[in-house]
Amino acid sequence: MLPILCLALCGLLTRARAEPGALLRLGMDVMNHEVQRAMDESHILEKMAAEASKKRPGVKPIKGITDMKVKNVQLPAITLSFTPGVGIFQCVSTGMTITGKSFIGKRMEINVAMNITATNRILQDEETGLPAFKSEGCEVILVSVKTNLPSNMMPNVINKFLDSTLHKVLPGLMCPAIDAVLVYVNKKWANLYAPMPIGQVGTVQYTLTSSPTTTTSYIQVDFSPVVQQQGGSTIQLADTGEAPNFPEDYAEGSSQLLLWDALLTAEIALLQTSLDLNIQRKMIGKLPPQTTKTLAGFIPEVAEAYPKAKPLVTQIRINKPPKVTMKTGESLLYLHGTLEMFAAQRRGRAPAPLFLLEAHFNLQIQYSVREDRLQLTTSLNRLLSLSRVSSSIGAFNEKALTGFVTDLLQEAYVPAVNDVLQVGLPLPDFLDMNYNLAELDIVENALVMDLKLD
Repeated sequence: MLPILCLALCGLLTRARAEPGALLRLGMDVMNHEVQRAMDESHILEKMAAEASKKRPGVKPIKGITDMKVKNVQLPAITLSFTPGVGIFQCVSTGMTITGKSFIGKRMEINVAMNITATNRILQDEETGLPAFKSEGCEVILVSVKTNLPSNMMPNVINKFLDSTLHKVLPGLMCPAIDAVLVYVNKKWANLYAPMPIGQVGTVQYTLTSSPTTTTSYIQVDFSPVVQQQGGSTIQLADTGEAPNFPEDYAEGSSQLLLWDALLTAEIALLQTSLDLNIQRKMIGKLPPQTTKTLAGFIPEVAEAYPKAKPLVTQIRINKPPKVTMKTGESLLYLHGTLEMFAAQRRGRAPAPLFLLEAHFNLQIQYSVREDRLQLTTSLNRLLSLSRVSSSIGAFNEKALTGFVTDLLQEAYVPAVNDVLQVGLPLPDFLDMNYNLAELDIVENALVMDLKLD
């Protein structure tokens, strides 16, 4: 019974791991940057010090000291380390001066250096479903204490007074600062679940697969993106089997975002109808004139049907969902559709059909980033197959059209595809991430973005 249960559990784990989408690894570079920025921009220590200096209704004064004020708060030095299975251990080293009138009637100054430590647990918020940090076990550890009180006067009394005073003041003053910083960081996840448009045809929404996990080197966030047609149904991401992995050669402490090819396939599927194209121009780039005379050079039967040259009209229709594939160093976009050619007629008359071909071809994809979107630029890689479906000019060898169709795709169709792809594919919105500096790497079944900080 036990072996059967083990096999069943392993099967479930395999399917869960193979769920396509996106993975985010947050290294110490990003976490250090975000916590330090939150501490700096929020000025939380200074605010806490100012608050501590105020008389607050309902708060008992500290025995032995009156007119207490806090000043000279030192710039904090922050040290972070990952705690596997939990989150981040945080140590904030800082110092300050506490002033007031002491119990012996003299003006007192206490110069304190301290370490504030806490464990910041990362979890998935029950209400919003967003990643969130929550502090636990905050402690204030005194590093040094200096005072202007005479040390030779009742030293035991003075030391007891200082110890009692600091243990009353500091935890209540400093631990809320840790919580406030985490609130500041957590707010930068707020837009993660917002649906982001892909042109006018649909949206993508990055939702969490499960609670974030922590290792000794990074926090990992697993996404299950939802690709939604505008006012329509959800496009299911294909199960690609074995899940892609992060390469092992990234710098210690760095951060990466991994996008599965299945996700890009689903997003581009939203644009499928936009990839259809009607070509009616007679002159296209450096190609020969698009006329029946040019076409007759490849298919003699055209000259018999149209001895006098007529302009060509070409319709390209993508009738199967596009597919993105990735292998190390290369990404391809596979398109499967029809190519139908017509001979233009006099004004007011519909073009006359010549033939209908089924075409299967792929485009090579180059990736870049602009702001918060992944940009795709394509070039024709290969015309994979060309077969005749129907013809009004009789049977002919469609293979003779391979060169003609290849040139037409490269000169007329690929630029149109690139125009469509300019809408860009949205990237996850978290921690005000600036993707413009990211370095891109194509690996097996995925695109990896090595995230860089400003």
